[in-house]
Amino acid sequence: MQKITIAIDGFSSTGKSTVAKQIAKQLGYIYVDTGAMYRAVTYFAMQNKYIDKSHFDIEALVTSLHNIQISFKFNENLGFAEVYLNGINIEKEVRTLEVSSFVSQVATVPEVRYQLVKQQQKMGKDKGVVMDGRDIGTVVFPEAELKIFMTASAETRATRRFKELSERGDNVSYDEVLHNVKERDYIDSHRADSPLVKASDAIEIDNSNLSLQEQFDKILQLVNTALKANQ
Repeated sequence: MQKITIAIDGFSSTGKSTVAKQIAKQLGYIYVDTGAMYRAVTYFAMQNKYIDKSHFDIEALVTSLHNIQISFKFNENLGFAEVYLNGINIEKEVRTLEVSSFVSQVATVPEVRYQLVKQQQKMGKDKGVVMDGRDIGTVVFPEAELKIFMTASAETRATRRFKELSERGDNVSYDEVLHNVKERDYIDSHRADSPLVKASDAIEIDNSNLSLQEQFDKILQLVNTALKANQ
C-alpha cells in the first residue's frame, strides 16, 4: 500500500504527540515530534542565557543556530524516540513548565522556523511519516494526504498537563499551567510567521470529551479512509 503523510496540528496539550505516536506505531511509520525540536532550541537558548523572564536576545540565538544539532533516537524500553541536543539526551529537560513558558516566543523567530522546517521536510520527504506541531499541514507539508487539527478547551488541556507534570514530580500549580496554556495559545495564534491556524482541508477534532482510545479509533478511521483514497 502506498504510504502517505499525516499532519497533526493543534493547540498545546491537546494530546497531538500521544495519538501521533500511536498512529505511527500502528502503521509502522516514522513519528516526528516537531514540538520537541522547538523545545530543544528553547532549552539551548535558556542554557546559554539568551532568554529568561526579563529578556530575549534573538540575535544571539540566531547567530548560534549553526551550533544546534537536534536528533531523535528510539528508546526500546519507552517505546518512542527521545530528543537529543548535540548528542545529549534532553527528553526530560525539555518537558518542564519552564521550557513551555518560553517555547512559543522562540518559535516566533523566523530564522528558527526556517531551519527547523527545512529539517522536518527532509525527515518526511519519502512519506510514511506522522508529524505533529502547529504548522505541519499549512507550511511543512501543505500537500499532506491527511490533515488533522486538534483542539480542546483551555481548562481541559490545563487539567491534563497539570496531572502529567504533577505525576512526574514537578512542583507546579494548576493556575500556573492554565496561564501557560492560554499564553501559548495567544502567541502561537498571533505570531507573524506561520501562525497556528487550521488548514482549509484539515479535519477538526475536539477531544475535550474523548478518551484516549476513542480519539485513537476516530483518527485511525480517518487514516484508513485516506489510505484507501491514495491506493
